[in-house]
Amino acid sequence: MTARIWKSVLLAGLSAALGATGGYWLGHRQDMGGALGGTPAGPGHRPDERQVLYWYDPMYPQQRFDKPGKSPFMDMDLVPRYADAGEEESVVSIDPRATQNLGLRLARVTRGSFSSSLEAVGVLTLNERDIAVIQARSAGFVERVYARAPGDVLKAGAPLADLLVPEWAAAQEEFLALRRSGDAGLLAAARQRLRLAGMPAALIGRVERSGRPQPVLTISTPLGGVLQELNVRAGMAVAAGDTLARVNGLDRVWLAVAVPEGETGGIAVGLPAEARLSAFPGETLEGTVAAILPETDPNSRTLRVRVELPNPDGRLRPGMTAQVRLTRPGGQDALWVPSEAVIRTGRRALVMRAEEAGHYRPVEVRLGRESDGKTQVLQGLEEGQQVVASGQFLLDSEASLRGIVASAPDTPTSGPVSVLHEAEGRVVAIDEGDVTLAHGPFRTLGMPGMTMTFPVASAALLQDVQVGDKVRVAASQSDEGLRIERLEKIGDRP
Repeated sequence: MTARIWKSVLLAGLSAALGATGGYWLGHRQDMGGALGGTPAGPGHRPDERQVLYWYDPMYPQQRFDKPGKSPFMDMDLVPRYADAGEEESVVSIDPRATQNLGLRLARVTRGSFSSSLEAVGVLTLNERDIAVIQARSAGFVERVYARAPGDVLKAGAPLADLLVPEWAAAQEEFLALRRSGDAGLLAAARQRLRLAGMPAALIGRVERSGRPQPVLTISTPLGGVLQELNVRAGMAVAAGDTLARVNGLDRVWLAVAVPEGETGGIAVGLPAEARLSAFPGETLEGTVAAILPETDPNSRTLRVRVELPNPDGRLRPGMTAQVRLTRPGGQDALWVPSEAVIRTGRRALVMRAEEAGHYRPVEVRLGRESDGKTQVLQGLEEGQQVVASGQFLLDSEASLRGIVASAPDTPTSGPVSVLHEAEGRVVAIDEGDVTLAHGPFRTLGMPGMTMTFPVASAALLQDVQVGDKVRVAASQSDEGLRIERLEKIGDRP
């Protein structure tokens, strides 16, 4: 009796299990059938009729595919882009309550006077305009050399050597004889002869006061500075015109500043400069740009700018390095954003523009100068708009995953964003609203290189290019064909 009861219980349980499994399979079958376009699962259910424009890989959204499948770039399924996506798929949406957790911070696009400054490194050098070359005015012999050596810093009038000039002794004797005769005219002529022989006025005066010949001349430095050359030794003979010494003044020194060639715009002679030397912490030296040298260093791609600094106490010595700040004058009012808000990809610059709460749109911008944490915006933004200044890289990554491509500065941003296809070529002809290009292949379209005419999104794109220039273009595709959305000059006419 007990065995029969257990058998009945087991059969009842097995029947219930099979019924449940069959019901689950049947319901799942009906759901799958509805999803695949078969019999609807129940009343009111309609299959998904959204039209798919194309499929794309979120990690490479520029490439389009005409059917679903696996991505050739990553081991992942292609994602559809629907025709009715509209505006909502052109922006990144974030729950406003999560913005604080993500660290998002907004900044306003501001218009104002944009005075830019440039930080660079400079090296102190001697002022080559302040040089004294000491030469022998007559042939003679070196009787004495004072304890000097090249590199010594001397004061003005410091003695260098005593030079005996035998020719001067006879001329001075004649001068003294005429002085005793009392003939003023002959005395004046004799004094002029001494000057023409090369005697300094101080030596002639000493001869007159002492009444004795003074054939020994003490060579001294006419200015204070560093002794660079000393070419005399005791007992040596010198000829008229020989260089005896060379002294470089230190009252003003030069600061050779290496300025990157891309930052030379606005640099002009007379521009104020500030220098800070590690030898004098906390102290700022003020000078001016004295010259802009005409050649660029081909290795470092820098232009050398010469700044002149006062050095009244002689503390500044050649070879010292300094951090230099050049302040360029402010021009007209300009739009600017914090530099931290800009995303630089190499070929272009982007910002994440904040719209209504929790919505952010990637926008391509054209930038100008950068200074003091601010970057000038030439195209792409308007005054009063807000951009993401912190956390924008998270939003940019999300936009890339969703296949959202930033709009070009010259195209409106109110509609759906198109995929841009890039190529390079040369300008063959320019017409109002059109440009003819001999271009290379548009690889993302599978389009070979050829010569053809394209419409442009804005006539402003053609202002900076001429026939023959090499350019890089980005074009959008529509039912009417390709249209140039971005045009960048990358080479002049050959």
